Parts: sequence; structure tokens; C-alpha cells
Amino acid sequence: MRKIVTLVTTLAVALLAVLAGALPASAHNVLVSSNPAEGDELDTAPTEVVLTFDQPVQDADVNEVAVTGPHGDAWAEGTVEVDGTTVTAPLRPLGPEGEYVIGYRVLSADGHPVSKEIRFTLTSPGPGEASGAPDSAAPDRGAAGQDPAQAGQPGGDADSDQGNDQAATDDDSSGVPVWVWLGGAAVLLVAGLVVALRMGRSQD
Repeated sequence: MRKIVTLVTTLAVALLAVLAGALPASAHNVLVSSNPAEGDELDTAPTEVVLTFDQPVQDADVNEVAVTGPHGDAWAEGTVEVDGTTVTAPLRPLGPEGEYVIGYRVLSADGHPVSKEIRFTLTSPGPGEASGAPDSAAPDRGAAGQDPAQAGQPGGDADSDQGNDQAATDDDSSGVPVWVWLGGAAVLLVAGLVVALRMGRSQD
């Protein structure tokens, strides 16, 4: 009987170790802070957007940061840089005062893309000039059911948009859901209990 108790205890400890290693790895990245932050009212235009997450961001081509001004113009310009948990996107000089919307989409540590919108207000006009045309890469806040940070990259056509959608699908399929780990662990535990009971009966 003592051997059975020892075996079951060992299996339980192994199960906890598997879950402890699986659950943090399968969690999506969470935004910890941003600059500008949600609801900021700035009298000086920022020159970049800095996003900080709780886990490292995968450095991939699907990472996007778009900044849309009061009149629909795009103000993000340049390459999105990833440094561990920090994502930085340069901005061209902002122009009109009013509300600006930051829309981001990044590849989290578990292989799934995460996205969100951040709003801030420029209270004094900046030196930049609007292009006069809405940006095709900016989040489409008027499209029903569409994630505001899922828009295509600047200058993209229909084919490139489809490629981005396909990349996002591939990213979604690369992560392992938590329920898979839980199910596998439960099967191992049940199998261990069956073996332990059979061993106990054979000893009796």
C-alpha cells in the first residue's frame, strides 16, 4: 500500500510541474504601460510610441503600430522596433490638435497576435502637416466587427492584405491552448491511478 501512495504522490507532483511550465507559456502578452498612455492630454507632440508588455514580444513582420489623427491621417512612420518586452514605433511630427488613436498588433510570446487601441489628446497643434487623405493602414474604426488594429500595412494592395490575414491565422494556430495541457495532464493522472490500483491488487 505504501508503494501505491508513493507512486500516486509522484504522479501528482509531476502533474503540477507540467502545469506550472505550461500555463505561463500559453498566456497572451498583456500591455503593462504605454507612452503616450490612455487618456493622456499632451501640449507637446510625442516623437514616438513606446509600448511595454509583461512578456517578451516576438520580433516578427506582423508587428504593427498605427497612429491615426483627428482627420484620419496616419502619423506613424518608420520601422517598428522590438527589444524584449518593449515595442517602439517612430512618429512623424504631429499636426492638428485633437484626439489621436494608437492601434497596435503584436505577436505575443505564445505565438498569438494581440491588439488594442490607446487614445490620447494633443491640446496644442504640432508642426506637422496632414496629408489630406485618410491612411489605409490606420485602424478602421467605422468597420463593424473589425479589430481596430487589424488593418493592412501602408501601401498594401488586396494581395498583401490577404497575406497579412493569412499570417495572423498561422500565428493563431502556432500557440498551444491551455485546455490541451490540462487534458493531457488529466489523462496521465488517471492512467497512473489505474496502474497503481492494479499493482495494489496484484500485491494483495
